[in-house]
Amino acid sequence: MGANNIHETLELLKASLQASKAVPDEIAKAFTQSGSATTGLTFYDLEAPAKTIYPVITPLRNRFPRVGGGSGIQANWKAITAINTTRVRAGISEGNRGGVIATQVVDYQASYKGIGLDDFVTFEADLAAAGYDDVRARATQGLLRSLMIAEEALILGGNNSLNLGTTPTPTLAGSSSGGSLATQTLSVICVALTLEALLDSAVPAGVPISANRTLADGTVESYNSGTAARSAAASTSITGPNGSCGATVAAVAGAFGYAWYWGTAGNELLGAVTTINSVRITAAATGTQNASAIPNTDKSSESKVFDGLLTMCSKSALGAYRAVMPTGTAGTGTPLTADGVGGVVEIDNALRWFWDNYRLSPTRIYVNAQELDNITKKVLVGNSMPAHRFTFNANQEGIRGGMLIAGYLNKFTMAGAQNIPIELHPNLPAGTILFICEELPYPLSGVSDVIRIRTRRDYYQIEWPLRTRRYEYGIYADEVLQHYFPPSMGIITNIGAG
Repeated sequence: MGANNIHETLELLKASLQASKAVPDEIAKAFTQSGSATTGLTFYDLEAPAKTIYPVITPLRNRFPRVGGGSGIQANWKAITAINTTRVRAGISEGNRGGVIATQVVDYQASYKGIGLDDFVTFEADLAAAGYDDVRARATQGLLRSLMIAEEALILGGNNSLNLGTTPTPTLAGSSSGGSLATQTLSVICVALTLEALLDSAVPAGVPISANRTLADGTVESYNSGTAARSAAASTSITGPNGSCGATVAAVAGAFGYAWYWGTAGNELLGAVTTINSVRITAAATGTQNASAIPNTDKSSESKVFDGLLTMCSKSALGAYRAVMPTGTAGTGTPLTADGVGGVVEIDNALRWFWDNYRLSPTRIYVNAQELDNITKKVLVGNSMPAHRFTFNANQEGIRGGMLIAGYLNKFTMAGAQNIPIELHPNLPAGTILFICEELPYPLSGVSDVIRIRTRRDYYQIEWPLRTRRYEYGIYADEVLQHYFPPSMGIITNIGAG
């Protein structure tokens, strides 16, 4: 290297050192680890693809067969439900013929309904996810799963034909103790809810309101949310500052929840949503939805869906078993009753009804977590004649706590005691037990599947033509829930916790 080159290098080094003195310390100093995953020169350790962490629990949809071949606008069938209904005696005199029997024939029909959901992915969203995940595939996967979850709720509690009418006027019992209500004239309004409305109701968010909705193609249509017409307001005098009030209404067939609004007249706010027909009011309502937001007309049934199992059980004309627990103490209700010998009175009453009237047994019992816990306590704790056995072995390091009633023994069967599995259902409300029968013990009944989904067209996907710079998808089905013999199922409702 020549002298001139050395001289130039030294000059450049001096200039560089002088310039560095004017640079802020945070830039001139050595690199350190960033305090955030998205600042500095930090690698972003992102696992691909995205994780799908949400439940898809659809036990009824998974269990019931799906049968194609549907046509026309409804499925129709006839059932011979009784023979010799007048009980003509069999004895005859010599040389004469027997008496003529009467046969009972029932017509059944169930209208097909379309179900479906839509979603879209913008061009930019698709480009942004390239190399990380397939958002278009995610959209269709999420659509199918969402439709299955929504379909499960319809199979259980869809309401096409049962109008709840006007919610009965509450009966109030004010008290000067037991709460924090101030001295006032308390006004209370109640709204009976179908299962679908109950699933969408909460005090902070309010009760769903029937209204117009805009569909994916821009079409506007009306949709009933599942609420009965609100009750008339009831009022009572409260003496504060420790006042409280019990409120009850007559149980409504087809209602599986009740929304309660209270406050001064005209300013009743949502304060509670219950699964029994009563509430105990101990403080001012914390919700923001006013009772006046609920239509004063019945919006409980919806023509766009089919009747589900709970609705069928609630329609007296179909002949299913339906037992309603007494109102009991406001806010507490009436719980199930232990029979003292390892059973539950109300369940045994239902099982005996199925035998006495139709000589059959349910094959499955569905419950909410509350009722599973309550049934377990009634069987294991509420017995005067306990018959429990505990088995230990040498390899067992300790005793595990907890008991579970996984089934119920039905003693009212021709074949002796029959075990009926008890299963949790994610959409069944607290306070309700559902009995279903999947096999009819009748010779040559012609019914292989008592309950099935009959379709005109099963699940299908449409990728709609481009209208804007986004990909639009829809997944649909056309079907109906077909129950060949509704009297083979039943419900117990309005069960209090305990």
